[in-house]
Amino acid sequence: MSLLQPIKDVKQLNGLALAYIGDAVYEVYVRHHLLANGSVKPHQLHRQAIQYVSAKAQAKVLLALLEKELLTEEERAIVRRGRNAKSGTIPKNTDVQTYRYSTAFEALIGYHFLGKNEKRVEELIRCSFAIIESKERTL
Repeated sequence: MSLLQPIKDVKQLNGLALAYIGDAVYEVYVRHHLLANGSVKPHQLHRQAIQYVSAKAQAKVLLALLEKELLTEEERAIVRRGRNAKSGTIPKNTDVQTYRYSTAFEALIGYHFLGKNEKRVEELIRCSFAIIESKERTL
């Protein structure tokens, strides 16, 4: 029996609730990715993780996914909900637009995670890693 109880209607959750869980899920995948690639020093892990989990990085990923038309219409609707959600907080290290796009990306990950669509979660995260790592090499 799983400790994770099913969420009754994932489609009815607001964008911020989806982003809340999506943020945590994405963070776990990033941390695993960094450890699997041989990073073990805590400071180094933190610095590298920021390249993936910062609002700026997540916004770039989402914009690339949209530009390459890799999202379904349903996923674009989730992205709009996440992007348009009013959080009530002011972003500290980025502008509001970047923050909203990063929230939208997290909402998309959260939506698929809560919907138990692990295959799509992993496809999106794999794409995000490729986008981030290709941009790192070109900087």
